[in-house]
Amino acid sequence: MKSPDASPFNIGPHLTFAFLVLLALILGGNGLLIWQFHIARLQTDRLNGVSQQVIAILRLQEALRAFHQRLDELTLSRDPQRLVTEAGPLRASLLEQTKRTKAALVQSSSEAPVDPAFVPALEAIEITLPSQLEAVIALANSGDWDAVRLRQANEMKPLEVQISALVEGIDREVSSELNEAIVNMNRVQNRILFIVPATAIATFFIAAFFGWATTRRIVELRMEERVNERSRIARELHDTLLQGFISVSMQLDVAMDQLPPDSPARASFARAQKLTGQVIEEGRNALRGFRSSDAQTQALEQAFSQVPQELNLKQRVDFHVIVEGHPQSLHPAIRNEVYSIGREALLNSFRHSGASRIEVELEYSPAQLRVFVRDNGCGIDDHVLQSGREGHWGLSTMRERADRIGAKLKALSRTGAGTEVELRVPANIAFESPSTSSS
Repeated sequence: MKSPDASPFNIGPHLTFAFLVLLALILGGNGLLIWQFHIARLQTDRLNGVSQQVIAILRLQEALRAFHQRLDELTLSRDPQRLVTEAGPLRASLLEQTKRTKAALVQSSSEAPVDPAFVPALEAIEITLPSQLEAVIALANSGDWDAVRLRQANEMKPLEVQISALVEGIDREVSSELNEAIVNMNRVQNRILFIVPATAIATFFIAAFFGWATTRRIVELRMEERVNERSRIARELHDTLLQGFISVSMQLDVAMDQLPPDSPARASFARAQKLTGQVIEEGRNALRGFRSSDAQTQALEQAFSQVPQELNLKQRVDFHVIVEGHPQSLHPAIRNEVYSIGREALLNSFRHSGASRIEVELEYSPAQLRVFVRDNGCGIDDHVLQSGREGHWGLSTMRERADRIGAKLKALSRTGAGTEVELRVPANIAFESPSTSSS
């Protein structure tokens, strides 16, 4: 037998499409998962950038407040020398902190935008602070402390107020950013909680699909190999053993023709010739069973209807083949096994039951293929039904075939009450395509 599928990896268009859909689902799920993690990382980087800005601005605000507070204390002391001595380090410290803040804002600007009003404020500190501090020192050296306090209030204090206003604005913006970030992170988390299980389920299904498809293909290949081996054995038996018996039969015919009509040996030769003829006929029937795959193109009902013709029956038997449902295409290897099981059941009925009526019922349904063989013969003893007749392997071979293809075989009989043999094959095993018709 040769499978219609030339390639052992050809699993059919429907299964290939299902595989591609599942593969696309897995790749899409992983892509969505990576994208959600990317969104979460961007949100985290943005929050980190905003946090760095806030920290740098708060440090600058604290440095500016400390500068003005110390400058006020020096003004109240009315000591020009002390003001001159400490003004330089205060100014250097504030300018250093301003440069750090500016560098931090430039570094974090890629993750979070910087308030446009803040950069001019930093430049104002760097540019105007030295000149204003020199003017304050000059007024202090002249002893005009009222002018010093007035200059601090009119020109230097507004910088602190401006920075404080910017900090409050940034604080509001950070609060808004934080709330938005929490909402976005919750969305990302919910998407991840959905994508991960969906991807895991899809992965499970594709693994199960591969396991099922691979196992099914292996079973089909093993069945094809078994049928091919049976065909090879049948050919060898036909070309050697059966041809040898035919030659022996011909030699016996020649020998009988040479014997005198009254020879006592004629009876022995006639018995040997009859026995040889029976052996040849049994051998031919056995070879038909071995080579049942030769009738692959026939429907099951046609193949079963030809069984009586193979046996050359002398007694008359009322034989019928009944079909229920819409016949469907069977997997070649499965069809061969189903035919072999049904044929063996028919051979037992024709040869051993002495029945006057034998029926074969084929039922095609969406759930299964059912083969039912019944006769009204002498029946089978319970012990023989369970263990088989000594020297005969018909029932045991039928059960083994059914087990190999995942089918269920049931034989019921009582002495004098006929025999019923029922074979049930699931639709997904028997049919080449899913059933869309009902009985």
